[in-house]
Amino acid sequence: MVFCIMGRFSYIFTTGDETTPPANTSLFFSALSQPETGPEASSRNVSEMNPGYSSSLRAFTLAELNRATENFKESNKIGKGFFGIVYKGVVKSLKSPYNDICVAVKRGRRGRGKREQQEFKQWKTEIKVLGKIKHPNLVNLVGYCNEDSGNENNWLLVYEYMPNGSLDDHLSGSSKPPLSWLVRLKIARDAAAGLTYLHEGMGMGEKYQLIFRDFKPSNILLDSQMNAKLSDFGFARDGPQDGRTHVSTLVVGTKGYAAPEYVQTGRLTSKVDVWSYGIFLQELISGRRPVAQTHSEDNSKFLRWTCCYAGEGSSRPIPDPRLGSRYSERSMQLVTSISEKCLLKDPKLRPTMGEVLHLVDEAIALENQQSLNGGRT
Repeated sequence: MVFCIMGRFSYIFTTGDETTPPANTSLFFSALSQPETGPEASSRNVSEMNPGYSSSLRAFTLAELNRATENFKESNKIGKGFFGIVYKGVVKSLKSPYNDICVAVKRGRRGRGKREQQEFKQWKTEIKVLGKIKHPNLVNLVGYCNEDSGNENNWLLVYEYMPNGSLDDHLSGSSKPPLSWLVRLKIARDAAAGLTYLHEGMGMGEKYQLIFRDFKPSNILLDSQMNAKLSDFGFARDGPQDGRTHVSTLVVGTKGYAAPEYVQTGRLTSKVDVWSYGIFLQELISGRRPVAQTHSEDNSKFLRWTCCYAGEGSSRPIPDPRLGSRYSERSMQLVTSISEKCLLKDPKLRPTMGEVLHLVDEAIALENQQSLNGGRT
């Protein structure tokens, strides 16, 4: 997985406080045990060393990951984000015939300061989330490493390698060739499927949901077939339970994608992800990043991030000129309409991600229909 997060960084906003602990502790583990260390230690299935973890996770030693990345060689660096630097590496399978596996190794910053501890918290969250849930549109976590070396901490995550990088790379103006409209729609569908899975139970009951909180193109990774998978679950947390309407929490995420009601109040619902998805759709349409506009409402100022306004007073993005006329007008109109629904000011009026997924499937059908009709829709 090319875990590229270059060009976009996550920020922790300071509006609000963490007032409510995770409601569903069945997903979240109580502590992380230290794996074996030393020259004789080698990676094993994580369940052998930490019985509380998913049996699919693998506990790597620092020595193994040093070898895998050639001691974190500069030329193996493939990404950088809030939590550390990502390197391409090669590890051996634990099963016969012990083939080489291409992986992406995310290494947290070493040290014991406040920032490092925040990153360590995100590291634990990634393991808690991806160690328990699996879906074709969520990036696969292969394993982890947690070792002390002298006065330094070493915490690392090992993911599947995604050879086509992040969506952010492909939406940039320098990307050649530009993504076709049909490929963009299929990525939108994959991303919607991933969010729907998180929001609608994950097989843990209809009322359980996980809110991503940092949905954006740089956290959407693409495999060799351009299938999309959500990545970077460091800010994810469980949604409201037991009849509550929201979770009160510290506001985290990325400027440009965080829903205004969440930034203002710290009240978290799954509709925060829906808003971010709406911004993402506008970015797919236009090929441009979010811009800020300041509005006055109820005598108070707030910053609303939207994407690619066509002009003063208009909320419709202009289609990416690199697309030319190579798209169905009906499909483009439908996706624009979906984005508008996701960006409604009242979160209660926004659709669920399941509803969004259904509409995106309709947009893909319209686009495929144009191809069948020789480009006339």
